[in-house]
Amino acid sequence: MAAKQHKAVGDDLWKARTEKINAELFTLTYGALVVQLIQDYEDYAEVNKQLEKMGYNIGTRLIEDFIARSNTGRCNDFREVGEVIAKVGFKAFLNITPTVTHSSLPTNPLVGTSSAAGLIGSVGSSFTLTLDENPLAEFVELPDEALEGELWFSNVLCGVLRGALEMVQMQVEAVFISDVLRGDDTTEIRVKLVKYLEEEVPVGDD
Repeated sequence: MAAKQHKAVGDDLWKARTEKINAELFTLTYGALVVQLIQDYEDYAEVNKQLEKMGYNIGTRLIEDFIARSNTGRCNDFREVGEVIAKVGFKAFLNITPTVTHSSLPTNPLVGTSSAAGLIGSVGSSFTLTLDENPLAEFVELPDEALEGELWFSNVLCGVLRGALEMVQMQVEAVFISDVLRGDDTTEIRVKLVKYLEEEVPVGDD
């Protein structure tokens, strides 16, 4: 599927959603969650872990809804995975379209195949999502203490990506590498393919 087609699918999915919530309410609710975690754990590294864990649990469930609604079919390679996430996934659920930048393949890449997902790609390849806007971070300004503690305010997004892709047999590392809330010029998430996972065969099946 071409990039323009991916964008059109994402636009249609967002317009078709009937359960949209007020953007400001969504932002404030997420902000309250982060504040509560900070109060509970008093450790920004642990808050980052908890946000990622929450996102992972969301992602493992969100992927079913995404597949059912998008009808995009299987991606041909990890590059197309990045395009679908940026142009269809983010658009459908957050009404934003990050810019996706694909890395060059690593030197002497290990080629991995997943018969279950129908993918062929290079382990170690990655893409970067640049968020020109981030609904989670609207109206947010991090205090110096959070900056010094290296809080990744929107780390839930990394967990969502990891959880969703694991459900379609891809183990990835998803991490923020920059955030305008921390004084960076851009907000970027890097997603790196670790390995393809094989679908588990139920006991008793050949």
